Amino acid sequence: MLHYYTHNIGDYRRDTSHLTLLEHGVYRQMLDQYYLNEVPLTSDIDKLCRFLSVKTKEEKDAVTNVLQDFFDKTEDGYVHKRCDTTIQDYQKKIDSASKAAKARWSKESMPTHSERIPIALQTNNHKPITINQSNIEQEFDIFWKNYLNNKTGKGAALKAWKKKKPPLDACLKALEWQKHSKKTLAGYIPLPATWINQERWLDEPERTDW
Repeated sequence: MLHYYTHNIGDYRRDTSHLTLLEHGVYRQMLDQYYLNEVPLTSDIDKLCRFLSVKTKEEKDAVTNVLQDFFDKTEDGYVHKRCDTTIQDYQKKIDSASKAAKARWSKESMPTHSERIPIALQTNNHKPITINQSNIEQEFDIFWKNYLNNKTGKGAALKAWKKKKPPLDACLKALEWQKHSKKTLAGYIPLPATWINQERWLDEPERTDW
């Protein structure tokens, strides 16, 4: 889920100078939706209009005009080349960050039951590291990508993640062994929001198996 994207004012104005104010609003709504879902817009115009809260004839005409000017219709829906390029670049960054995070914690030992302080939040003198707020949503996307086979309630999970601000490295480390735990193999997998709210990254394999 791409929560933010670069908006080049010069390029945008050059490409959209012919749009009415109403069409500008519709176009930005479509872009936001495209980036949030990271999938093409539905080719069902009525469904798309309902989703965008488009009601009047003028608004529906604006939707049609914007689709014709900036989107290509495919079997999967209406696609936008620039959006797809941005999304692909973002997904590559997430994959790279995920691999880097796994490489970090794979070199560290698991914390003991008595420590309870996640390694990702420790320094040499055990003072907590300040979390960069601008990276919270990107770290959540890495967590979501690596979560167990029950990716339901993404919005609630993101809300919980922002509230708890869990250590990403510790979460990835916990998920790695939890994928093979008896309860996971038996089909018991908590919702991601529940996992975060209950701080399941502090669980330990075997002794406190969740």
